[in-house]
Amino acid sequence: MRRSWGLSAALVLTVAAGAGGSLAPTAAALTPPVAFTADDLPTWQTNGIVWALAEANDTVFVGGTFSEVRPPEGGTGTPRSAVNFAALNAATGAPTDCTLSFTIGTGTATVRTLVVSPDKKTLYAGGYFGAVNGTPVSSVAAIDIATCTPKAAFTPSFPATVRALAVTDTTIYAAGDFGTVEGQTRERFAAVDTSGALLPFTANADEPGRAIEVTPDGQKVLLGGDFFSVNGANSHALAVVNATTGAVTKAYPSGWIPSNSVVKDIDTDATGFYTGNEGTGGGVFDGRIALNLSDFEQRWRDTCLGATQAVESYQGVLYSASHAHDCSSIGEFPDGRRHHLLAQPTTSTGKLGWMPDTNDGLGEGIGPRAFAISGTGTTKYLWVGGEFTTTNGSPAQGLTRFASGPDTGAPTVPVANAAAVTPDAVHVRWRSSLDLDDSKLTYKVYRNGAATPIKTVTGDSLEWSRPQVSFKDTNVTPGQTYSYRVTASDADGNTSALSATATVTVPTSAEPYASRVIADGANLYWRFDESTTPYAADSSTDNSGLYINAPALRQTPAAVTGPSTAVGLNGTDEQVYSDKRQDVTGAFTVETWFKTTTTRGGKLIGFGNNTTRNSGNYDKHLYMTNTGNLVFGVYNGGTRTLSTLGSYNNGAWHHVVGTQGPGGMTLYVDGQKISSNTVTGNQQYSGYWHVGADNLSGWPLRPTSNFFAGQIDEAAVYPSALTAAQVAQHYSLAKAPADTVSTVTATDDTYANAGAPSTNYAGSSSLAVRGTSAYETYLRFTLPSAPAGTVLKSARLAVKTTTMTGAGSADSQSVVPVTGAWTDTTLTYNNRPALGSGTLGTLTGATDGSAVYSASLDTAALSAALGGSYSVALTSTGTDPLWIWSSEAAAAEGTPQLVLTFGAP
Repeated sequence: MRRSWGLSAALVLTVAAGAGGSLAPTAAALTPPVAFTADDLPTWQTNGIVWALAEANDTVFVGGTFSEVRPPEGGTGTPRSAVNFAALNAATGAPTDCTLSFTIGTGTATVRTLVVSPDKKTLYAGGYFGAVNGTPVSSVAAIDIATCTPKAAFTPSFPATVRALAVTDTTIYAAGDFGTVEGQTRERFAAVDTSGALLPFTANADEPGRAIEVTPDGQKVLLGGDFFSVNGANSHALAVVNATTGAVTKAYPSGWIPSNSVVKDIDTDATGFYTGNEGTGGGVFDGRIALNLSDFEQRWRDTCLGATQAVESYQGVLYSASHAHDCSSIGEFPDGRRHHLLAQPTTSTGKLGWMPDTNDGLGEGIGPRAFAISGTGTTKYLWVGGEFTTTNGSPAQGLTRFASGPDTGAPTVPVANAAAVTPDAVHVRWRSSLDLDDSKLTYKVYRNGAATPIKTVTGDSLEWSRPQVSFKDTNVTPGQTYSYRVTASDADGNTSALSATATVTVPTSAEPYASRVIADGANLYWRFDESTTPYAADSSTDNSGLYINAPALRQTPAAVTGPSTAVGLNGTDEQVYSDKRQDVTGAFTVETWFKTTTTRGGKLIGFGNNTTRNSGNYDKHLYMTNTGNLVFGVYNGGTRTLSTLGSYNNGAWHHVVGTQGPGGMTLYVDGQKISSNTVTGNQQYSGYWHVGADNLSGWPLRPTSNFFAGQIDEAAVYPSALTAAQVAQHYSLAKAPADTVSTVTATDDTYANAGAPSTNYAGSSSLAVRGTSAYETYLRFTLPSAPAGTVLKSARLAVKTTTMTGAGSADSQSVVPVTGAWTDTTLTYNNRPALGSGTLGTLTGATDGSAVYSASLDTAALSAALGGSYSVALTSTGTDPLWIWSSEAAAAEGTPQLVLTFGAP
């Protein structure tokens, strides 16, 4: 960034009449200390690259290589000629009446740097050009802001490109490619006074200068660029010099910044200065450095890879423009997609929750290249210029901007999962939502369609770190079905839509296999019971996963008895990886079930340092060879493996476990110990768990494919080495009897109305129940037979109230057997069927609209009817009607339905 130092004064430029744009209101809540929303505002666009931005009193000046500005996508107005320069209103994004053309007789003219004088009266421009509005200049020009005209008397001669400028009350400092100024030797850095006269300041460098800044006290000048020496001193890419003489006061010897890396930008604040760096080749430094102004020593270094082009310090936050694609070296996202706009505290390297994005765009494919912060009122604007052509996925070429408020973007909709493995609790889990300018979000959990949440939870998330959030609902009844939905809200109250409904039936007894895995201390447990991608819930802690390329879900029969399902992988590009970066230290166990006939092998489960791309570090894994053998391996300076002699690609479910503890490594298959050794060490690095794929290069018996083709179920990881007894128990419990749930939707449903005794309501989307004047609802179900070796342990009737006003009822409703014959297309109040004596169950408390309620039913009565057709009626003695959806209604969520739980006698 280019700063000016000294006095300031107020000055306003006129906005062109009729120009399109929009004003932004005052600031709203964001996650501190971020000052700007991630919601991009309508801004006029260029048809080329923006290299430079500067601001003065609600006007933003734009320099670059372009010939036209045009209205934003969907905006009003017509394109205007703009030869490498434009002036735009900071609050509307529309052009002002200031028009300048930067041209040259031979070659391509460009404006590379813009800076405003401390008194806000003069705009200085640098680049490669020979005239401004026809007035001769030589790559540097001074513009009178009030009149928007070049100062004809300011004509210092710079014979090559000027890439950066910094300005004080008396001096203009320049950096670039030049070797002389005004015919005198000034290699890459120089200074002139406000009249254009060359000053004695000399800081000769051997390679181009790209950045220049003056310290706030005006005593020092900070130099950045490609150079390896300044005034003969060994200083690569960065140097501090005396502001009057140019003498080096602080050098940074070659190696402090790698020789294949340069400084592209420098910015300062009251206590420090910050560099944006770019490298080429291996071992580069592409990130940012913070240094103290007190001693010019390093405060921190951000080693993310991805060519930083610009930095801007504002209110304790450093905003940066880059194409950062790998921040694994500082514990953040691994090598993958590019992030073009980031924010971090000026005190540390950790990224903040501000994540708008552009694309790479034109030219070099770098994306954003320049910043400016404007606005004299309460609303401030962060302007971004560069070679991008989109912002936040929508068309926006060359320019975009973000205001200090209001924050209008809602978080993404949560993807919820509900599971119960014991009779006493339901665990509701969801992947944390993403909000581009709020890293702390509030979640509300709603049960059975109620309007009031049963739980409010807060959680943090970043684009590359979206940990699972969970809630344990202990107010549950065994055998009852519950539905849950979740919303996410930011600090300003922007709220997502409700998640899709997650439904679960609480078992009447603990699931044998799952409850034992959890009890044995798993800290990752993926059951693969999801109905949608990409979220894979973790049933142990909060170590959730992501499905890649939409594997086949809900595969049955699964590896274990009960309601669980498996995932099917195609062996080409599908896998699951953990959504949380972590370390694996000391003992561990990896466990999974698989079923396959593949002859290409593949990884079953393992640890690696990347996500969707092949890991560079990878071990602690189980994989299959082409012949169906299984291998368990760790790396401790070399590959250490255990393998089977038998093949397991026979199309049957198999259980495989690898452990490493103080006694060494052990491999188990189908509950039996296969082999072991005394190897106790493994490779230490931060990474992610993978199921179904990851790198296997260099490992013994490497299969043809890294990707596994087949089904996988019940993948678990433990921070300890399971014992042989525990492994054997897991294998045997997979076939232990477990509750199974059968949900049966009504095949026929209608109601009778005493007030219209001859009317048939078979086609109605709603059903009614009341005592007087009477409504009675009739339901028919086809009941399944009990699975072999099981009995009916619980039965519930579930209904959902409609959305009409007063749909709920303060009265209770009785569920009674129907003994007479009926058809839904002919039933009326006059010919309604006879009802049996006694009550099967009672529905109570169904007071809210658009909510699911259920009644426990007599299992003995229903057991006798299993395997056949069975009818029930809903009746009441009260006067408050209950209105519920019929099975014909789209909003019914599968109701009316019977939920039948079968289990061991």
